[in-house]
Amino acid sequence: MKKIFIILFLPFISFSQLIEIPVDTMIHSYHETTIKGEKVKYIAEVGTQPVWDENGEPIASLFYTYYQRNSPKNEKLKASHRPIIISFNGGPGSGSLWMHIGYTGPKILNIDDEGYPIQPYGVKDNPFSIIDIADIVYVCPVNTGYSRMIKNQDNEYPKRDKFFGINADIEYLANWINTFISRKNRWESPKYIIGESYGGTRVMGLSHELQNKHWMYLNGVIMVSPADYKLFEKGNAVNSALYLPYYAATSWYHKILSEELQSKDLIEILPEIETFTIDKLVPAIAKGGFISEEEKNNIAEKYAYYSGLSEDFILNNNLDVPNNFFWKEVLRKKKGLNVGRLDSRYLGLDKKIAGSSPDSSIELDSWNHSFTPAINYYLRNELGFKTDLRYNVFGDVHPWDRSNDNTRENLRMAMAQNPFLKVFIQSGYYDGATNYFQAKYTMWQIDPSGRMKDRFYYEAYRSGHMMYLRKEDLEKSNDDLREFIESSLTNGVPAKY
Repeated sequence: MKKIFIILFLPFISFSQLIEIPVDTMIHSYHETTIKGEKVKYIAEVGTQPVWDENGEPIASLFYTYYQRNSPKNEKLKASHRPIIISFNGGPGSGSLWMHIGYTGPKILNIDDEGYPIQPYGVKDNPFSIIDIADIVYVCPVNTGYSRMIKNQDNEYPKRDKFFGINADIEYLANWINTFISRKNRWESPKYIIGESYGGTRVMGLSHELQNKHWMYLNGVIMVSPADYKLFEKGNAVNSALYLPYYAATSWYHKILSEELQSKDLIEILPEIETFTIDKLVPAIAKGGFISEEEKNNIAEKYAYYSGLSEDFILNNNLDVPNNFFWKEVLRKKKGLNVGRLDSRYLGLDKKIAGSSPDSSIELDSWNHSFTPAINYYLRNELGFKTDLRYNVFGDVHPWDRSNDNTRENLRMAMAQNPFLKVFIQSGYYDGATNYFQAKYTMWQIDPSGRMKDRFYYEAYRSGHMMYLRKEDLEKSNDDLREFIESSLTNGVPAKY
């Protein structure tokens, strides 16, 4: 289809380097696709928008891609009233490409039905994209994608602590979102934020920041394979125990559990294992060295039965099996291979069968294999954004300040203040980095009173961290997003308890 490009250049980055990118620019193109059997026309806008400091000076420029459905003139719903979703990936330090060309956007990777890379690299139409019901903007935080810091008049970059930490990240991104919503005239729209992995922490915090600093009230917060650092950093009995259901799912997938368990479907066996984890394993690990030998042996026996690991291996780890040991150990004797961290369906071939950790993240190698060529081709050749600047799939954002992380409580407060706000969590059963049971636990802990639990929604899928790479889950997860968005539109109902 013929494309029409409109390029608007505002001030350029003016410092001494060979590769420069506009601080503020837009390129438009027009497209058509078919979603759920319906022809959908849409406008793609790709560009950069400044991050302003307190004096109104640009200190960074964020790269974004914005899709709007190009609705017919007789459509009842005004364009400014359509839902808009602001999409972030995680890392921290990850560009927005993963969900952009893997999940919700109008184009998806050229991969096989299970998510493995194939050649020729590139993208194809996404028949399940949610742009038929919502507009989407994919945002790259500072130092990811084409987003960069900007030097001032003294040729100095801003201090890194303005961007690279949980609270700094939330503050400047909320400011940027405010500018974007105002520029695009979307204040009347139902608004949603979606974040994957660390992006789950990000959107929990943004829900409160947007509401309390910018008076921007949301209809929904969506967390995809969320990372909850309040859980990860404690390293306590709860965090240790919550890995077991994931271990069981992985071992079931690789067919190394007992015949009794293998003969059942995965979702049939997991409730029993989750109950054992909460009721038995957490208290046992909490007792540490003061647990009785009888109880310790009984727990190890059941742990082995559910996980596919040996009792000796579990006892030698004091009932607390580190996930890196699991990835290396679970298939060591059967296949001499390790399983992937972010998706344990993927298998790795290490230099040595011995060892306590895999040599690399084999699943991430596979994903980089397919995503990096595709995003570079797509942005340049189909959306018309041409630059010699490198697209940072992963950017330099470390050290990252994790202190004063109140994001879980901030989401609770935002929900309490805003009766419209609902939360949807999506996870993959085979994700060992931010596992599905940890995501459930986070959901349980956001609202300890339980009085808002009817506003939480949860779904799990038969794949890993990026569950949408498997075609069956791509369709299901997008349909689940559609249902969540439609269920959280208020249609004139007042915001009150």
